[in-house]
Formats: sequence, C-alpha cells, structure tokens
Amino acid sequence: MASQDHVSSLPPLFANWFAARGWSPRAHQLQLVEKARAGRSALLIAPTGAGKTLAGFLPSLIDLAPRRANAPASLHTLYISPLKALAVDVARNLERPAGEMGLPTRIETRTGDTPQAKRQRQKRDPPDILLTTPEQLALLLASREAADLFGSLKRVVLDELHSIVTSKRGDLLALGLARLRDFVPDVEVVGLSATVRDPDELCRWIVPQRPGQTKMADLVIAAGGAAPELDILETEERLPWAGHTARHAMAELYALIKSHKTTLVFVNTRMQAEFVFQELWRVNEDALPIALHHGSLDVGQRRRVEEAMTASKLKAVVCTSTLDLGIDWGDVDLVINVGAPKGASRLLQRIGRANHRLDEPSQAILVPSNRFEVLECRAAVDAAYAGEQDTPVARTGALDVLAQHVLGVACGAPFEATHLYEEVTSAEPYAKLDRKTFDDIVSFVATGGYALKTYDRFAKIRQGKDGLWRVSNPMVAQAYRLNVGTIVEEALLKVRLSNRGPREPTRMSADKPTPYLPWFMDPKSSGPPRKKPGDAAPRRGFGRVLGEVEEYFAEGLSVGDTFLFAGEILRFEGISEEDVLVTRAPPGKDPKIPSFAGGKFPLSTHLAARVRSILANPESWSALPDQVADWLRLQRDISRLPPAGDLLVETFPRGNRYYLVCYPFEGRLAHQTLGMLLTRRLERAGLKPMGFVANDYALAVWGVGDMSRGAMSQLFDQDMLGDDLEEWLAESALMKRMFRTCAIISGLIERRAPGKEKTGKQISISTDLVYDVLRQHEPDHILMRAAWDDARTGLLDLARLSTMLSRIKGRIIHKDLDRITPLAVPIMLEIGREPVYGEGTDSALAGAAEDLIAEAMVGRNGAAGTGGGA
Repeated sequence: MASQDHVSSLPPLFANWFAARGWSPRAHQLQLVEKARAGRSALLIAPTGAGKTLAGFLPSLIDLAPRRANAPASLHTLYISPLKALAVDVARNLERPAGEMGLPTRIETRTGDTPQAKRQRQKRDPPDILLTTPEQLALLLASREAADLFGSLKRVVLDELHSIVTSKRGDLLALGLARLRDFVPDVEVVGLSATVRDPDELCRWIVPQRPGQTKMADLVIAAGGAAPELDILETEERLPWAGHTARHAMAELYALIKSHKTTLVFVNTRMQAEFVFQELWRVNEDALPIALHHGSLDVGQRRRVEEAMTASKLKAVVCTSTLDLGIDWGDVDLVINVGAPKGASRLLQRIGRANHRLDEPSQAILVPSNRFEVLECRAAVDAAYAGEQDTPVARTGALDVLAQHVLGVACGAPFEATHLYEEVTSAEPYAKLDRKTFDDIVSFVATGGYALKTYDRFAKIRQGKDGLWRVSNPMVAQAYRLNVGTIVEEALLKVRLSNRGPREPTRMSADKPTPYLPWFMDPKSSGPPRKKPGDAAPRRGFGRVLGEVEEYFAEGLSVGDTFLFAGEILRFEGISEEDVLVTRAPPGKDPKIPSFAGGKFPLSTHLAARVRSILANPESWSALPDQVADWLRLQRDISRLPPAGDLLVETFPRGNRYYLVCYPFEGRLAHQTLGMLLTRRLERAGLKPMGFVANDYALAVWGVGDMSRGAMSQLFDQDMLGDDLEEWLAESALMKRMFRTCAIISGLIERRAPGKEKTGKQISISTDLVYDVLRQHEPDHILMRAAWDDARTGLLDLARLSTMLSRIKGRIIHKDLDRITPLAVPIMLEIGREPVYGEGTDSALAGAAEDLIAEAMVGRNGAAGTGGGA
C-alpha cells in the first residue's frame, strides 16, 4: 500500500483512476515512476498478482497522457515478450486502463502471426506502444527505416526477463538492445520478472557494459504476497513404476476440474498435451468445455482458446509452456501440473497463473506420472515453499547468433567494424568477446570462412572503398528476413484436413457464415467429432489447417495410421507438398502421438540434489505416499539407497544379458552423455556392451559381458571427459546435428527462400557436406567452435557431468546382485519402448512392470505382502 504523499506524486488523472477502481498504487509501481523521472533503467522483481505489467507501463502512460490525439505518429515504448500469447494478452490488459482514462494512446502487437500488410504499415505509421518479440525486433532493426522508427524511442520493457536471458533468444535480444542504444543512447530499459535466482545478473544484462567497469541497473523488489497452496495428488489408484502419461489419474484430474471454476492443466511436452487432452475428454461425461493450447496448433485456434479463456467460457485448458509466463486470467483458481515440473522456478511460474491477486493464495496440485516423479514433485514443493530459485545462470553470447546479427546490421545500413565491435561488447553476453573472434565472425559473414570463400553463395556482405560493410545484394537481405531467429525446430509440415474425408462442419447465419470453431469450444459439442456412416460426399479442395507436425514424424506414417493432434484422432492419408493430409478417424484404434522435438525440460541441478537427499533420508519418507515409501523400503532391503553425495551402481544378470544400472539423478542430457562414454570404456574392457537407456534419474547399460567385473572407480573416472569424449564426438552424428543448428542460425544455410522452404532432408544434406569440408580443411572454423560450445553446454551437459564425476570420486557404492532391484525397474522398462500411447501399450507396459517387479522381489522375506500397492 502506498502512502498518500506518494500517491499524490501521480498526475491527477492517474490518481483518480486508481481511486475510482478502489485501488491504491503499490510502492513498487510508484518507484518505477520515480526511476523513469530520473532517467534510470531498473529491474523489478515482483510476485504474480503484484501489478508488474502496469508498473512497467505506468511511466509510459504518464508520458503519453498529454499527447494530442492527432499528434504525429512516433514510437515511444517497445515491449518485448518471450511469448506471442503474452504480447497479445498484455495488449488487451493495457488497453483497458488507457481506454478508461481516455488516453489518446495507440497500442499494437507485432508477432509472427501479424499480417504482413500491418507489419509494413507499422514501420511507416508506428503506434505509441508496440508489443513484440525478440525475433520481430531483429527484423525491425534490419530494415532501412530502423533509425527513423526507433529515433523517438524512450523506453523498453522486457517482460519475464529471466526466461529470455538463458537462451540464444536472449543473445539476440541483448544484441538488439545494444543496437537500439546506438540509435538512442539514453533509452531507458525496464526488466520485469517474478522468479530470479541472481538479481545482479539481470541488473547487468539490461544496461550497457563498458571495458574495465561493471554497470548495474537499479533494483526494485516488491513485497511478497500470500504464500501458494501446493499439494501432490496422492492417487487412490496404483501408481505406475514408470511411464509419463498419468493415465491412472485422469478420473481424479477430471474431478478436480469439475470442482473448480477454471483450471489450467500444464504438461511439459506437446505430446503429453495431446494425450492428456484426449484422455480428459474420454472421461468428460458432463461435456465440460475443456480446450487445448500448444505451439504447434494453428494460430487461429490458439487465439480462439485465449479469447474464450479471457471471457470465462472454458472450464479448463490443457497447455504447455506456451501459457506458463505472465498470462493474466483472473478466473483461474487452480493450476494442475501433470508430471514433474523439472524446476522450482518453473513450478512457481506456473503457480502464478492461478488467482492473479496478491493477497490471496494461488492453488496448485502436482500429478506425478510415476514413482520417481513423486520424489521430484516433493522436492519441487519443498523448494517452492522455501522460496528457492533454480533458473539457469546467464550465458556467454553464442557466436552463430552474433553472425546473424552482423548480417542483420548490414541489411539495415552499412557498418564500420570497430564501431560495431564496441556496440556488440556493450551487451552483457558479449562483454568479454575479443576482437579477433569478432573479426572472424565478420570474415565468416563476408566469405563463409577460409575453406568456403571460393563459393559466391556464402558471401553475404562486402567491404567498400569507404571501409564500410554492406550486403552483397538485395537477395541477401530478403533471405535474412525470411530466416531470422534462433529457434531451430525440426522441419514442419502443415496438418490439413483432406478432401477425402467428411464434409467439414459449418454453421450459417442469415447473412454470413459463422467462422468454424474448434469442437471443444462449441457449447453444443459432446466430444471430438467422429466419422459416421453415410456422411455426405466431400467437397473439392482441401480443408482448413489444424497446425504443424515434425516432418520426420509424418514420414514415418503409413496410409491408414492414426494419430492424436489438435484434440482429435486423425487418419493419415498422405503427404502433398508441404501438407500432411488427414481425415477424422473413428475411435477404436490406438493412435500415435506426434513426437514433437525440443519440448522436454531438463531436471534442474537444484531439484536433483533435493531428490538425492530425500532418498538418503528415511525420516523424510513420511511425506511421501505409502506406495512410494514402501517402494523405497523394498529397495533398501534388496539392495540399498545411497547417501546424498554417493553414486549407487548395481550390476545383475537377466536372461542372457548382463546389466549395469546407476542413479546419478543429474538429468537426461548428462546421463545420455555418460551412457555413450561408459559404453566406449566397457567395449575397450571386452565386456561387449549392446546399448544403454537414460532418463532424468538413472542410466542402464546392457551387454553380453559380465559388467560386475569392471573396476567402477576407473569406469567412472573424470578422464572420460578427455580423449574418450573427443574420440566419441568425432565418430558421432551429434556434432553434425549441432553444426546444422549453428549453420542455420548463422545464416550459412537458409531454411527458407522466396516462394519455397527446404525440407529437413535437404538441409541435412547441405549442412553435412559443409561440416565434412570444414572438419577436414578448417577445424577451427567459427561455426565448428559454435557447435562445440553448444554441445558442451546443451546437448551434452558437460559441466554438470564433470561436477558429478568429481563429486562421486571415491564414493561409488557397487552392489553386485543376482537379480533386478525395485529402483532399477523404471529405467529397465524404458528399454525398447516405443513412443506410442494407448490402452494396448499401457497394458503391455503394466504387464512388463509386473514381471520385473516379481523378479525384484523373489526371495525377499515376506514378499507376498508388498504393502501400499507396491
């Protein structure tokens, strides 16, 4: 609550608006007004419901209030959002106070979904406040109009800043901010965030850095609100030992949805979203309006869901991370997280979507899919109550992103290298970039590098007699605009209803057709549409687009296969150019689910440590469901549970194979790298490994030789990250995959050209050829360095693996057993499992689990009474 003196510092129009709504401006909102009056950049850390967005925009609205309605158009404030949906939602919420106060303020959004004609108009006739994304900012800065467009800019608002700075999108945005400061040196930057691990990192990030000195933005911290109410669903059903569907809990989820006003059901992947949505409709006897929202759905469908949610027309939305940042839906009174949240900060972020009121607690329920996830959910809840944050540390700027930026600068206007170097190093991620590396980047953009300089198509920029660098030709700038961005997904194909299917439903009014609504938003709908005998003959031509799936998934389908997408069961009819043609399928056959790339979150280091602590401390098991506590007791009786800092390694025979299972709890990426390196060492030892499988918690290797004969201290020695790693990378396809991503981001290989888009296979062939040339003739090429940096920090998670190997030195507990153990059952069930879901698959998995559980308990005293449904 702000004092009356502070309130009076607001212009009367604004003070009266607050009073008319029965509000008092909060202290942090007034602090940002004062920071703006002093020309200071600032970072605001405030919990959900504290009015962060209004705080960020209040200084801009005050500035714009005196402006005449017919004043010349000029851009005053730029708002950058990590999500399209968030930009649209903020625009809607910002227009309300502007309209109620009668401010002559134009507020517009600009995302990848904005029509091209509107985007062109915005450059000629900009709004007062433009809400956009990092990619759209890069496009605007690469235009010839950039200097004029941004010359009037006063303020930049960066929302959910913590979620941007840890990725290549953050690198692109940091470079964009540095470019804006070149146009407008005194522009103010305001960062907004609810979950911040290290505020100093972000305070440095939003202001320009200079050699030999560290600059910091001002820090404003809002008072905390009501503590959230967090629970873990203790299912009445038998909790699976493995799997990620949470099928066992669907009836309980449905009961929760039914008993609350509006529920957001978060999942971690788009695959899970499709499955959970379909399962909820399977039990939806009351035909509740439950919708689906994820990034692969058609934009029109996503917007209709968002509008229906805002209008309180939906009972629940099943969603991915597309909605876990900042969306302000006050009627949401429950958040359900299906599966483990993978991080305390992510959990707190999602909790904040419920009950956007600071003085009332948000309510969230976590629904573990398996027994290991119960441990992770318990760790996440404890961390959230302790107020702990585990967002990743800020990153060093990526070289491929810098190459893209250099080309973008040249597309906008000629540049001088030294001036651009000083500009780039003012951005926090690139503050330590040395001049030679920068010159290598410029040389790469100009020629492709030493090994590629004879090929004209790699020459993007050239240096004139005046010393300035320019784009080589207009086609280069056109290609840049088609390929800007740092999110490289697998090649996508549109999912389109085919003319071989039934007629698409339409509803006609007296004067014009009503736009088609997704079936789950139709109040008369009782479930997904199904094909019926006697349906009318199809119309000519294709139907509407439902969204996009990965090309590799579509190419793996045969005509007649069915899969879940957009909340429906679809039958695959074939591929026509860039379209996956489908018809609606009848129920009965287990559908596949598109295996979308890039949606799996890693287990945070912080939560991993908490999980190890829970395992090592039987006194903490009282907070776990009986089923899980009994499972851990079984493990302790048959094998053992390791102390928090140790590594348990189990070896045992099964069938005609030998197995090694260990439990590092360091996340899937680190475990996959460890598995690849272990199999190399086991091969050299003559133990004939045949394969491995990893999840977030454990790693299993199997082979022909008895793996208990290996010396565990040598097998897990840190030196595996030396020559073993280098040799393995040289032989693997992983580096080619990382190189492919870097080549696309840097602009070396273009995904899109005017009028066409390359297939994933075409891109792979192109990048693989270039990779082979560079590996042989220029192994220190800037993109080879970029690919190695990405592999180290992302795909391989080497820093985390190195820390783990150091921690367990001399602390490996090896149990040589004659059979599988309870803790090993979940990872063993991953072996050979196909990512196909349905009752048949679940039944097969349950059967395999029963067999393994029975093996694990052979000979145990009192094994007949497993207790708690173990």
